[in-house]
Amino acid sequence: MTVPKVTFWRVVFVLVMLLGAYATVIRFTQGLGATTNLSDQFPWGIWIGFDVLCGVMLAAGGFTLMAAVHIFNAERFRPIVRPALLTAFLGYILVCVALMYDLGFPWRIWHPLVMWNPHSVMFEVGWCVTLYTTVLALEFSPLVFERLRLERPLKIIHTIQIPLVILGVILSTLHQSSLGSLYLIVPGKLHPLWYTSMLPVLFYVSAIAIGIAMTIFESAMSEKHLGHSLDKSIIVYLTRILLVILIFYGVLRFRDLYKRGALEYAFTGSYESILFLAEIAFSIVLPIALLLIPRIRLNPKALYFVATMIVIGFMINRLNIAITGMESYAGVRYFPKWTELSVTVAIVAAGFAIFGLAAKHLPIFEHGVAHEELKEVPAEAATVRKPYPAQV
Repeated sequence: MTVPKVTFWRVVFVLVMLLGAYATVIRFTQGLGATTNLSDQFPWGIWIGFDVLCGVMLAAGGFTLMAAVHIFNAERFRPIVRPALLTAFLGYILVCVALMYDLGFPWRIWHPLVMWNPHSVMFEVGWCVTLYTTVLALEFSPLVFERLRLERPLKIIHTIQIPLVILGVILSTLHQSSLGSLYLIVPGKLHPLWYTSMLPVLFYVSAIAIGIAMTIFESAMSEKHLGHSLDKSIIVYLTRILLVILIFYGVLRFRDLYKRGALEYAFTGSYESILFLAEIAFSIVLPIALLLIPRIRLNPKALYFVATMIVIGFMINRLNIAITGMESYAGVRYFPKWTELSVTVAIVAAGFAIFGLAAKHLPIFEHGVAHEELKEVPAEAATVRKPYPAQV
């Protein structure tokens, strides 16, 4: 039996999981009051703002790339479908785990499935998340079947793959936008910098952008820590698409702010305006400025930096909507307890650890190819198995 090597990060991981386990015991023995800084005035905190809103957003690469490859025949992206699918599946599983902490009665999580309330946005989100997690499990199952050499179930899944992908795209589209719709019911509570009827559209477009950024981020992390290299020309082409989507998102965002007369709140020097400017800088202005430079697009380290910046920027956006934008109306300044933070960090750490184990034992990177040099070639000159539409 091989004893795992003791390293700094493994020690940190064990400590994080122990703290998370301790916080879990407190949460389920003493309740939300003992483990959170939530109150009747401010009932949603980091477990919703980060664990759910950010978690669902960070898992968006799965439906984006599955649609690109299996519906639009963008074969050049096939090598990164499986890592993106793994990220999406893990993301939704961990979102479900996080919900078990935030719900006052977590054992009733199944109630929306049988106690229908079609007038509630949360009803639609609950159903979509449940169904999409099921679809992701089915889409992910071929990797397990291949590892176990189970030919018959593998053939069955391949037979229904396209309907599964289409269903997954529909469900993901519905609830990515519906998470934005959720905040349309608080026009007098959410700060004007973030409240807009465009929230569902902005949530959906930003989810596509973050899905691509996460793909770039995880490819760099996988190469550095797991030794799995992907074709760098794919990453270069993804940055082109990411740049277009960020520009589109930026135009939508600033047009909406201008039309609503909300830009005046951005330069007041208030707590909200500072976090708003940080969000805009990291998610729109700096990434677009950097990606417009060809030398940046051809530099793996620079792309990793830009992707990380985008991930941080859109996480700030979700936290601003869920927390920052609601604090003035509530009359409180919310900051999570250490137990809230330890649970969140433990969930994130578990996600990284499971991703590493899956990459080690399942055929996640079987199509991976290492390329030493990056070249930004025209799309028509790229080697692909089938033509793909330009809008992918």
